Amino acid sequence: MGFTFDDVSLVIDGTAILDRVSLELASSGVTVVAGPSGAGKSTLLRMCNRLEVPTSGSIRLDGVELTTMDPRALRRRVGMVFQRPVVFAGTVRDNLRVADHRVDETGCGAALARAGLDAEFLDRQADDLSGGEAQRLCVARSLLTEPQILLMDEATSALDVDARLTVERLARTLADSGTPVVWVTHDLDQAERVGDLIIVMLAGRVVEDADARRYLQARSFEPNASGEPPDQ
Repeated sequence: MGFTFDDVSLVIDGTAILDRVSLELASSGVTVVAGPSGAGKSTLLRMCNRLEVPTSGSIRLDGVELTTMDPRALRRRVGMVFQRPVVFAGTVRDNLRVADHRVDETGCGAALARAGLDAEFLDRQADDLSGGEAQRLCVARSLLTEPQILLMDEATSALDVDARLTVERLARTLADSGTPVVWVTHDLDQAERVGDLIIVMLAGRVVEDADARRYLQARSFEPNASGEPPDQ
């Protein structure tokens, strides 16, 4: 189950954004992809619903090549929440119906409840929501498509502490209820809080497990003086 990356590379203008990445993602729980800015982690995530396409290699979802799948159908199976909340003009209800125009009042309320918001938000203007509320609206909207997997790309980096922890708890609840989450972050403390599995990326490559543990223990992506992972 989940995604399988097989020797995936992305080269743009001669620069390798991803370099021969092979891994498995989102079979269950919360999988964190951690790394500094420019490591390739967001590109990796965007490839999971074909917002980016590899230069070489293959990506499969449950054994099926993504290139053979209709992008719109794929994106209903694989929801995505971006770094900054994307809300549309109108009410919260209007925003939810962007995902499913047939959803009724009960369904809208249920989607909000899963994201930790009350049904009373339905008549609120989406533009008036706080950052944390808007991000939870985005999660609720994604959940209306009943995704098989939810992707979260630095989804709390623009939020205050309370809102950040709320979204982290939401990801945990979703994963525990059977919706795997792939969570991208540059914050190693957050990675430890939310991740069942933590994958570390540097310079477009996946770091070996032993070295990844050293970066996590050091709470830093900086190598030591010899260019190796930090000493334990």
